Amino acid sequence: MARFEGKNVLITGPKGGLGSAVTQAFLDAGARVAGVSRSIRSDDFPSPNFFAIPGEISSLEAARQIVAAAQQRLGAIHALVHLVGAWEGGRSVAETDDATFERMLQVNLWSAIHMIRAVLPGMQASRQGRILAVGSKAALEPQASSCAYNASKAALLSLIRTTALENRRFGISANIVLPATIDTPANRQAMPQADPSQWVQPAQIAALLLHLASEESEQISGAAIPIYGHNL
Repeated sequence: MARFEGKNVLITGPKGGLGSAVTQAFLDAGARVAGVSRSIRSDDFPSPNFFAIPGEISSLEAARQIVAAAQQRLGAIHALVHLVGAWEGGRSVAETDDATFERMLQVNLWSAIHMIRAVLPGMQASRQGRILAVGSKAALEPQASSCAYNASKAALLSLIRTTALENRRFGISANIVLPATIDTPANRQAMPQADPSQWVQPAQIAALLLHLASEESEQISGAAIPIYGHNL
């Protein structure tokens, strides 16, 4: 399948239970992919269309350097697929310290802010682009003892929708996928008593992101799409 032949995709968080599925799906669809993470290597995905960009996105300047490196290797970026995220919790609002809030906001919100701000100038100049993020069901349906995580994911949702509103005139869309618990090795290890057959499969998220990045979805923007698996 070559739906994305000639398309250049920048993926943050390309490894791991979800990242590997998403990255491989775009490669299988014919895209050229630049993958960004601290430990990424070219041989993580043995494809001539995969380019590793080791780095982190803890600042706007770092994000700009990453985007510049991707543009140098690939050319214009047609889609940003932002997968970076983490969960931390286990305490009530009253018990959660500032450091936890800061970590959740940095990983789940600020990383997206940096990458979106870095990639938008090129997309606006070419008057095209897809910005996609993976959020969480918690953005809409917060759970107790996860206040910092809930807040960071709700803010990410607002960021994506605002980006969509501001960039319609440039032909740029922005959408967010909101999964419930994802069936990954890390989640299986963390919740050994749970039934992973009820969880969201990474392949389902990957397929949805492919669709949202495709030409068939050019009129979809500002959408927050739930994908809850069998555990509704």
